[in-house]
Amino acid sequence: MGDAMPLLDHFHPPLSERRHWEAFHSRWASAIADDLNGKGLPENLFAEPTVHIGGQVQVDVATFDEDGQPSANGSGSIQTLQQVSKVAAPNWVIPAVFPDSFEVQVINTEGGPKLVAAIELVSPSNKDRPQTRRAFAVKCANYLCQGIPCIVIDVVTSRVANLHNEIMDLLETANFRLPTEAILYATSYRPVRRAAREEIDAWRADLHVGQHLPTLPLYLGGDLSLTIDFEESYQETCQRLRLVA
Repeated sequence: MGDAMPLLDHFHPPLSERRHWEAFHSRWASAIADDLNGKGLPENLFAEPTVHIGGQVQVDVATFDEDGQPSANGSGSIQTLQQVSKVAAPNWVIPAVFPDSFEVQVINTEGGPKLVAAIELVSPSNKDRPQTRRAFAVKCANYLCQGIPCIVIDVVTSRVANLHNEIMDLLETANFRLPTEAILYATSYRPVRRAAREEIDAWRADLHVGQHLPTLPLYLGGDLSLTIDFEESYQETCQRLRLVA
């Protein structure tokens, strides 16, 4: 692949003016999945990238009259479907957030597809508001509470929030928060049961613009694990997108 290259700042000029960070994140997720599929995953496991910007949420094309009946807003089959379904006005309209997701999932195909591990690439919107930070933390904490290992990697320089700390707060394990100056980092989590104790092993690596990316273990169930070389997939992504000469 060539000489290793340092981490670039994808979120500030001059690079942010020449390239979209969304394209970089999407391609990096694909490169990580390619690396996993090409090196070491057992035959019953495969990795695939999943990218959702703004979540998988439908745009509302219906409006409601005061009597609770859907109005004739729209045309063709959409309008007919609304009239047939007789959708009543909701009792509540609850504020919500639908965060971006740049993720690599490792799936076990035995006995039907089952998620066994995940790698989360943090986006700026994951860090920009308390609601989106909590939504990201809930997703990761939910994985861990289900016994699913995951890695969180944050190279977003345009926001200073720390999502690892958000996860620790949700799990009520504040003693394991990162220091406030740890803006960029990668952390691997492995839920494990030891005798009568349920624990989470964690490996941490600080990241810095201008320095190389780390390697971290990704557990796949039991004692099976792979070492993820983020430097290799990052370098491939930068070369494919012609971010470097």
